[in-house]
Formats: sequence, structure tokens, C-alpha cells
Amino acid sequence: MSESYVTLDVKNAVGTITFYTPNHNALPTEILKKLERTIIEAGSRSDLRVLVIQSGGDRTFCAGASFNELIAIKDEKQGKDFFMGFARVILAMRKCPLLTIVRVQGKAVGGGVGLAAAADYCMATKYASIKLSEISIGIGPFVIGPAVERKIGVSAFSQVTINAQEFYSAAWAQERGLYASVFETVEALDQAIEKLAGDLATYNPEALTESKKMFWSSTESWDTLLKTRAATSGKLVLSDFTRKKLQSYA
Repeated sequence: MSESYVTLDVKNAVGTITFYTPNHNALPTEILKKLERTIIEAGSRSDLRVLVIQSGGDRTFCAGASFNELIAIKDEKQGKDFFMGFARVILAMRKCPLLTIVRVQGKAVGGGVGLAAAADYCMATKYASIKLSEISIGIGPFVIGPAVERKIGVSAFSQVTINAQEFYSAAWAQERGLYASVFETVEALDQAIEKLAGDLATYNPEALTESKKMFWSSTESWDTLLKTRAATSGKLVLSDFTRKKLQSYA
């Protein structure tokens, strides 16, 4: 696989969105926009009851932001617009009326952790360690912060933000509520997701929608909050410190 894509497959009232980029599923603006649009499309379909979001490939769930795009940012507006890509995906997941399951088959970094945290239910393999590396390059997990903090709490969120060089195990993430279940193999993970999604698809759709509203009831301010956080990231990414760090990875 060498071409990036976002697809939506439908089977038995379950929609499965798959995203993929060849660079460890890092997400450039184009793919973020497609992902947002596809989530909105799925949420508008009357034939769907449940949504599953997953990435292609076997090794990495999502490496977060595209470093090539970060390096290319020239001004604060461009920076804010880039980080709003992640904000809009998280907001689309929050607003989608379908209960959303996220499948994490491998490592999740930065924005990838944000996608996992924005799930209504997240399932992973034992290989799905997480890392928030943003502060080490001079920015921070500002846009994804509300979603991650909502799932794992302030203390754990602070820990992974500050200790930005360390991967935290899938077991650690499960203990703190990011993952509902952790499986030994991808095959076991997929079987469990198929079973759960299939069961949910047979439940009263109104009850599922009302349950989702209940789960997200304290997040009404996120539209404004995430815009503010995106502007902060867009400003910091232009700092001399961050420019030098990004160039060292180029």
C-alpha cells in the first residue's frame, strides 16, 4: 500500500471507516478533511446504527500529525488551520449520533491518542502503546487534550504530556480508561469488535443516540475551546525552538 485513503464500508448497519497513509498513518490536512467528511456522512445515514473507526496496516494505528506539513507551516493562520484538522475530526466524532468504536491495532502517538480518546468505546491490542511527544518538539497536546483528559483524567494526562519521550503500554492505557479492552492478537481484537458492533446494531437506535448525548453532555464548549487550542499550537509551531526541532527530524 502506497496511496493514502479514507474509506467507508457498510455491513449489517455497521459502518467501518478506514484511514491510511504510508508514513505510519500520520495525518496530513487532506486526509484529516476526508476523515471528518466521512464521519459526518456516516452519521447522516439512516441505514447505520454503529460506527467503527480504524487504520490500515498492521503496525501503527496513527503517528499523529504529518511532520512534513508541520515543517511547511509559514504563518499563524496556516498553523491554526492545520491543527483545526484534528479539532474538526474530534468534533465530528463527538457530534456523530452513532456510537463510535475505535480499533487501535498498534502504537498511537499524538493525534492518534486523540482519536482513541474521542471514541465512545476503544479496543486495542497489547501492541497499542501510546505517547504524547508534542511538548518535546516545543508545542503541546492542546487540541487533543480535552478528549484525552476526559478519558484518563488530569493526573494521567499530565504524566504522558510531561514524560514525552516514553511510550506507555496498552495495559497502562487500559487501567486508566483509554482502552476498554486489550487483546493478545489483532484477530482477537477484530472478533471482539465485530461482536460488540453487531450487538449494538440490534439495539434501539434512539436509545443508542440518547446514550451518546449523555456521555458527551459536558462538552458543549469544545467548539470554541478547540479553536483556541488550535491557535495556540499554530503559534508555537512557528517558534525558533520548534522550527529547529522539526528540521532535525526532516
